[in-house]
Amino acid sequence: MPNAIELIVDGYVRLNNRRALDDLRMQRRKLAVDLKARTDFDVRATVQQIEEDIIVIEAGLARLDEAATS
Repeated sequence: MPNAIELIVDGYVRLNNRRALDDLRMQRRKLAVDLKARTDFDVRATVQQIEEDIIVIEAGLARLDEAATS
């Protein structure tokens, strides 16, 4: 079963909404940087999940690139 980020990315890809995917990726990157700067909590699991989300988002962007060139 796909997780939430996969469903969101799939929807944006179907709508051909590159800007939304770029914004989502930037938001996730900023969140990862902010969390990595924390020293008072163990946020490794959360950062790992965010990095996995970024991989899914980038795969969606690659799908848009493939569709644009074909």
